[in-house]
Amino acid sequence: MKEKEHLIFGIRAIIEAINSGKTIEKLYLQKDINGALISDLRKLIKEKGIAVSHVPVQKLNKLTPGNHQGVAGYTTPIQLFDVEDLVTKLIEEKKTPLILLLDGITDVRNFGAICRTAECAGVDAIVIPNQGAAQINGDAIKTSAGALHRIPVCRVNNLTDTVFLLKELNLQIVGCTEKANSSIYEIDFSSPTAIIMGSEEKGISNQLLKFCDVKAKIPMAGNIASLNVSVASGIILYEAVKQRSN
Repeated sequence: MKEKEHLIFGIRAIIEAINSGKTIEKLYLQKDINGALISDLRKLIKEKGIAVSHVPVQKLNKLTPGNHQGVAGYTTPIQLFDVEDLVTKLIEEKKTPLILLLDGITDVRNFGAICRTAECAGVDAIVIPNQGAAQINGDAIKTSAGALHRIPVCRVNNLTDTVFLLKELNLQIVGCTEKANSSIYEIDFSSPTAIIMGSEEKGISNQLLKFCDVKAKIPMAGNIASLNVSVASGIILYEAVKQRSN
């Protein structure tokens, strides 16, 4: 995938893209830029929860030789889904949802690898936040081996609100964390389930951990204290696959 195909720039062009329903992957806004149109754009950015970086003009000049007017960005190269609609449909179809929530996974290659494993494991959807998540770009799609075009991805403003929604839809919320007392092999994954994976540096946020129905850890026998998050995701997902196959 060519990144340039998804590049947009210019204040009015980006405002129009947002208002027309296009999903903005990332925006770059020139530092200290002001004006009436910029104020309108800032309001939209806040309202939609769009990830934005404030950068020097030189960064924008590298992105595009065109008249960027102090702002440029990328549209999302994949289709995004509404998590409530998707899970509701799965339940109506008498399926047993398996949802993966990613909290603070910002590394593009880890994200792509997780999506690849999740697609292979039959995960029904991946949920990521608007802010503090890896970009869905060419590297992510390449690392996912194309899985990002096959597995539904849902982007939400707030993961905590999404956890409440999933609980209302009768999904159990499983937090994969080293702070747990139970092993993943003690958890029943045969019922509708949402698994939360946190970043390698910080793990799952305390705010989300509070609302997990179950906390589980991957048993570690070696001397290294932790696993790569994409590897850890594969281990817990395939425990769910094994249980559901039985």
